[in-house]
Amino acid sequence: MSFPFAIVGFDLDGTLVDSLDDLTAALNHALELAGRAPVRAPEVRSMIGRGARHMLDRALATGGGVADDEFQRLYDELIAYYEAHIAVHSTPYPGLTAALDRLDALGVRTAVVTNKNERLARLLLGELGLADRMATIIGGDTMGPGNAKPSPVPIHAMIERCGGGPAAFVGDSSFDIMAAKNADVPSIAVSFGFPNQPVGELGADHVIDHYDELVPLLERL
Repeated sequence: MSFPFAIVGFDLDGTLVDSLDDLTAALNHALELAGRAPVRAPEVRSMIGRGARHMLDRALATGGGVADDEFQRLYDELIAYYEAHIAVHSTPYPGLTAALDRLDALGVRTAVVTNKNERLARLLLGELGLADRMATIIGGDTMGPGNAKPSPVPIHAMIERCGGGPAAFVGDSSFDIMAAKNADVPSIAVSFGFPNQPVGELGADHVIDHYDELVPLLERL
């Protein structure tokens, strides 16, 4: 029996890669410049998913926010710091490399659709040796304003760029699951990422607890 999917797409932060500590360090760098108290990594987990701008806005909002021009300065500082320290602690999740190897052996094209800026996504994936494994990498800014997840636009673009065919999408947040549903492709949530609500409430079609489970699950669908 042939494998049922031609394309498997992945979110990046909290799905392919545990980047929590590096994102927390960059956020705290910006908060320090703003004279704000640092946040702990567990607090940052729920702020991730809609890009760095949203993460910074969430962190600053607890202290009353800042003026627009000050926000932009802090955002630029956050991005510069993150770019310079993008893979100090970030690592692929256990079992990912083996799962990608298996998908590659099956002739499946893999891709990344993230709300992270495309340039930073490519840099992080490159540092971890994952960029060349992806048929396409689509960032939150790739498809233009208003077209980041949960919009289906980047999922449709992923499928088109990968040559078409049946696709599934793997993510860790409601933005990922909603994007997949809006694009009418099966959604798989990972239980080990940075969910912005309990995994069981994301509405995913399926949930995996380890990447060892991914290919066997896809084979059954």
